[in-house]
Amino acid sequence: MIPAMATEQMFPNPLLVMALPLESQGVFERAGIPVLYTGVGKVNAAYALTKRLGEYRSAGIAMPRVINFGTAGSRRHVTGTVLECHAFVQRDMDVTGLGVPLGVTPFEEIPARIEFPTSFDGLPNGVCGSGDSFVMTEAALECDVVDMEGYALAKVCWLEGVEFSAVKYVTDGADHAAGQDWHSNLKLAADRFLGLYRLERQ
Repeated sequence: MIPAMATEQMFPNPLLVMALPLESQGVFERAGIPVLYTGVGKVNAAYALTKRLGEYRSAGIAMPRVINFGTAGSRRHVTGTVLECHAFVQRDMDVTGLGVPLGVTPFEEIPARIEFPTSFDGLPNGVCGSGDSFVMTEAALECDVVDMEGYALAKVCWLEGVEFSAVKYVTDGADHAAGQDWHSNLKLAADRFLGLYRLERQ
């Protein structure tokens, strides 16, 4: 039988998910908080989270609540804004050539806009537009923030019937300076994420 403390480390609940160690800046590791790093982009995010949830199922452990902390760009919110995303769209799903609206995946019944209840008190809410591109221009699909993993994580949780929360720190304006601004604000984002996680666990 696995000791309770070991189980909490091996199968934490909530399960914290981030794209890259760069986004955590080591703050969670120093605090002894396990993080699932998925890699960049929708495919990597979907694969990593699906595989991890499968490990919970195989071990007979109840499915965890999934919390995604991540950085994002925004043309609507100033840098430093922290939002909880309640809805997720796929900004680069484009089958308009077949008459399908932008953002809609054809031939499936899953909603193009996936929504979850919010859980972090005091944070403004927003719509997250995910796609496999680092945005430096206005997104074609209406959304408050842009990232590269949120929709994929939300879709996996929707399919698996798992609770999902996502908090995004706006690191850049999704413009010509986005790359430099993203790097400059990573530490501020990581510190804020750790504070929110601890507050949520109280």
